Amino acid sequence: VALVLAGGRGSRLHNMTDWNAKPAVQFGGKFRIIDFPMSNCINSGIRRIGVVTQYKAHSLIEHIQKGWGFLRGEFNEFVALLPAQQRIQEEWYRGTADAVFQNIDILRGYNPEHIVILAGDHIYKMDYGEMLAEHVRSDADMTIGCIEVSVAEATGFGVMTVNEEDRIVKFSEKPAHPTELPGKPGRALASMGIYVFNAKFLYEQLVRDADTKSSTHDFGHDIIPYLIERYRVYAHRYEHSCVGVKDGVQAYWRDVGTIDAYWEANMEMVNVVPDLDLYDKTWPIWTYQEQLPPAKFVFNDEGRRGEAIDSMVSGGDIISGASVQHSLLFSDVRVGERSVVKDSVILSGCRIGHNVKLSRVVLDNKCDIPDGMQIGFDREEDAKRFHVSQGGVTLVTPDMLGQSIHHVR
Repeated sequence: VALVLAGGRGSRLHNMTDWNAKPAVQFGGKFRIIDFPMSNCINSGIRRIGVVTQYKAHSLIEHIQKGWGFLRGEFNEFVALLPAQQRIQEEWYRGTADAVFQNIDILRGYNPEHIVILAGDHIYKMDYGEMLAEHVRSDADMTIGCIEVSVAEATGFGVMTVNEEDRIVKFSEKPAHPTELPGKPGRALASMGIYVFNAKFLYEQLVRDADTKSSTHDFGHDIIPYLIERYRVYAHRYEHSCVGVKDGVQAYWRDVGTIDAYWEANMEMVNVVPDLDLYDKTWPIWTYQEQLPPAKFVFNDEGRRGEAIDSMVSGGDIISGASVQHSLLFSDVRVGERSVVKDSVILSGCRIGHNVKLSRVVLDNKCDIPDGMQIGFDREEDAKRFHVSQGGVTLVTPDMLGQSIHHVR
């Protein structure tokens, strides 16, 4: 059984997660972030999947219901939605470990031998079967997926130290001064938030943690540091199970937790040869796909030519006498005459008027950009209305434009 933890807001994405959880955020032209760990499960042969939800889960639940209903219950295949519902005590999910503990009766009912616990908010392609096999070979009680990152990045992750057998001997959650890898200055070994447990062992540890009043009920802060001192906890190196890795290129894994990281990861998709291959038919990324007509480019006059260069466009898009350059457009986007969209990520349902200029912009779902507006050219002016990231990317949402698409009153 795989359990995908998809209840987090992802507050570093600022206004993008005002109305939905981070795993429901769109990525790569047609996908949601959660589609990547879910697809890894299917492609790895894991067809019993639980999805733990909490924060503003409606769009996430709707997406899973529409796009992930192809598993067959009569063959004991399923995607089970597990919202916070105070099953065991009168508390919502208080941490990652508590989110699993509060569904322990459901997990026991599935009677698995092993349980794979996954973060629902990372972009990567991984064969979990390889990690499971390594877990069994090493006779581990718990195995943690890990990846090499820079020391600067490591401050945002759990960081581990391993011995020559890759058994974890030290673990620190989000340390200020991460331990460097021996012989690799400036590099550290970071947790990917992917765990394999022997099922009965996991139940025992969840119950113990739930009874510990001083615990924050989190895998990184509480469960893992306790286990490495007493049990067999091993690291599984991501390069051993990464799918589609190219020679000489580090295995692809992205935590798109900030506006800059989100923009950059989407921009990578329009490279001539992106590190993440979405066209690999042997490891497809599954998703719900709305039935829309093909993308359309109209007008061929000088200064009013419908074109997209070094870009990705999606179903339902109409580029009407406009120029789209090195950008990624999600579905059902309209770009009006003589507009220029450059180095930008345009989420689904956006409307861009005539003579608009956009540069290094992320447009959230259903933004309506009026004629003549320019965004991304004057940082100081943009910051008065929109969110400008540290890296100079401008996030625009309907609320910032005064367009109320979420009617709460």
